[in-house]
Amino acid sequence: MQRGTAQRRAILEALEEAPGPLTAQELHSRAQARVGGLGLATVYRNLSDLERCGDVVPVHLPSDATRYEPAGRGHHHHFRCVRCDTVFELEVACPLAVLEDVTLPGGLTVTGHELVLFGLCGACGGEGD
Repeated sequence: MQRGTAQRRAILEALEEAPGPLTAQELHSRAQARVGGLGLATVYRNLSDLERCGDVVPVHLPSDATRYEPAGRGHHHHFRCVRCDTVFELEVACPLAVLEDVTLPGGLTVTGHELVLFGLCGACGGEGD
């Protein structure tokens, strides 16, 4: 079963090197460069196994396919470039953490949140344009 091991390693390495979470199709393109002949069905099968084992986590962004990233990165947010569709992990302090466990009007208690920022990345003109 060495073939499966090489495929899984290629998938995990591609996820680790990515600037943010990847769709299965993006992951397929990146991992296929490492393991020729890697099929999209194999990527999906490995993602399912890796998610079940707790090695990867799904990331759900509005109006987007499910993306995946390595598990264990802790709480963080994402930025999506509206021009090239690249998704980046943000490594900044969470501005919404102060709302955790706060009771809002109407008796609503905040137990978690997700934040996705949209704009232009540096390559698409987000810096200085």
